[in-house]
Amino acid sequence: RVKMIKELLRERKLPEIPKDRNEILEVLQREEYGFLPPKPDEWHVEEIETIDERFPCGASEKRMRMTVKTGDREFSFPFITALHTDGKKRPFFIHDNFRSAAPDLYMPTEEILDNGFDILSFCYKDVTSDDNDFTNGIADIFVGAGERRPTQCGKIIMWAWAAMRIMDYAETLPGLDLNNGAIIGHSRLGKTALVTAMLDTRFKFAFSNNSGCSGDAITRGKIGEQVSDITKNFPFWFCPNYFKYAGKHDEMPFDQHFLVASIAPRYAYAGASLDDKWADPDSQYLNCAAASEYYENLGVDGFICDDRLPAPGDFYHDGHIGYHLRSGMHFLSRRDWQMFMEFFKKHID
Repeated sequence: RVKMIKELLRERKLPEIPKDRNEILEVLQREEYGFLPPKPDEWHVEEIETIDERFPCGASEKRMRMTVKTGDREFSFPFITALHTDGKKRPFFIHDNFRSAAPDLYMPTEEILDNGFDILSFCYKDVTSDDNDFTNGIADIFVGAGERRPTQCGKIIMWAWAAMRIMDYAETLPGLDLNNGAIIGHSRLGKTALVTAMLDTRFKFAFSNNSGCSGDAITRGKIGEQVSDITKNFPFWFCPNYFKYAGKHDEMPFDQHFLVASIAPRYAYAGASLDDKWADPDSQYLNCAAASEYYENLGVDGFICDDRLPAPGDFYHDGHIGYHLRSGMHFLSRRDWQMFMEFFKKHID
C-alpha cells in the first residue's frame, strides 16, 4: 500500500476495521446481509446419475441431490460434481452458479479439471428463487411469509448457507484436499462467495468476480451502482436494516473492505472488467487496498499492488488479496478462470 493509493483511500473516509473478526461478522450480518441460519439437524446426499466418460482427463461427472432437515421441515436441491478418479487429493472449487450444467457458459469444466482442480457446482435458484418470494426452497424454512425482521437474512445468506452444505459433503470425499478449498461466484454470486468465506473458515480461498456494489467494491465514493439502486432493485438479497443506508453511505458503520478483511488471513480475490462501470473496477481495486493493512496486522502479506489505479491486463497475485482487470464486460470468462487458477496454484499448500 503506497503513497498515491493511501491518499485515494483517505479521500474515501472509510471507517476503521475492528480488530476483532467477530465484530466484523456481527456488523456485516446485522446491518447488511442478515444473520446466518443454523446448520441443519440432518443432511444426506444421494447419487442420481454418473457419467464416467464425459471428460478425457480421467474424471467422472455425477449429478447429486442433497436433502437437509431442520426440525420437521425438509428440503432437497441438486448439485453436480466433476472429480478426478486417479485417487490423488485435489484442490477444489465450489461454484455457486447461475445454471446447473457442466460444462457451462460460466464454468469451463474440462479446463478446470485439466489444471488439476476438482469442482462441485450448484444452481443458486435451485436453493431459493432470486426474488422477493421467501416461501420457496430453503427460504420457506428460515423466513417464510410475512414481513422480515430488520436483521433477518436475505437471499445472499441463503445461497451462502447452501454452499456451506456442499462443503459439508466435500468433507466426506477422500479425493479432495480439504486444506485447499475455494468458493467462487460471479456478480450477485460473487458477493455470495465473499460472504460464504466470511462465515465459513473451511474455505481457504474466495474468488469474487464483478461483484461490485455490496460486494468487493468500496461504497463511499463509488461510481455506478449505489446502495439506493441495489436495495430498490434487489431488496431481497439483504436484510431490511441495509435499506436505511440508501443515499446515506457516510452513515454506514462499515464499508466493503470489512468483508474482504473478514476472510483474513485466508485468501480473497476480486476479478474486475474494464467496461463494468456499474461494478466500478477502481473501487474494487481500492477495496482490496483498504483491507490490506488488516492482513498485514495478522502477519501475512495483504494486497501487493502498484502505486496507481489499475489498467487492463494488470493482475496482482503476490499477496493474500488478489485482483485482476481484464478488458470486456460484466461476465465470468475463461480469462477470469485462468487468473483465478493461476492465483490458486501460486498459494496452494
